[in-house]
Amino acid sequence: MHDRNSILAVLNTNAWPAGHHDRGLVAADLSLTVYGGRTRDQGTPYIEHPLSVVAILRDELHVTRPEMLILGLLHDALEVSPSFEPEIAARLGRFFAEKLRALTPDHRLEDRPRWDTEEAAWRAKMRRLSPDGLLIRFADRIHNLRDLSRSPDTSRRQRYIASLVDFYLPLAEAAQTEGAELKAAYELLMGEYDRYRSSGMAHV
Repeated sequence: MHDRNSILAVLNTNAWPAGHHDRGLVAADLSLTVYGGRTRDQGTPYIEHPLSVVAILRDELHVTRPEMLILGLLHDALEVSPSFEPEIAARLGRFFAEKLRALTPDHRLEDRPRWDTEEAAWRAKMRRLSPDGLLIRFADRIHNLRDLSRSPDTSRRQRYIASLVDFYLPLAEAAQTEGAELKAAYELLMGEYDRYRSSGMAHV
């Protein structure tokens, strides 16, 4: 069970510069509200996913910027609860809410089913992301890939890997020239894909 203190520990707010701690508290409380009671298709509490993304950013990609760690924590907030956007904007700022919108599929923002014709628009939206947005998206993909074998939906696993190979790995490879963090993200994502293939799960 996660509470405010356990989330602050993952964010590592004790190491943050003065002036950022209040935003960490707000983000932790928002995450408990937005993700609370929800589960992923693997049957795990939803909040474990964004916390894992924060841990990847912090420990493996060596991201220390508080705003990036907060963005990692809340990156799925509008995907699972688009109605919370006004509260997020009020408590963390409209600029932060816009960053979340950039990371969120349009059908989730509009709280409607996904249309079959939307994949091209989604990929175009991903290509327009800032370097920080891309870093969040790649950390998200890294954790999803690590967790993919636990998904009971075989067709979902197959779609995920096809999308990774066709789009996200080339996107990460191209983005690695934009900085050390993105280079590390590409290498980590590629390594996780190689491990997934070696496990035999790619053929299940």
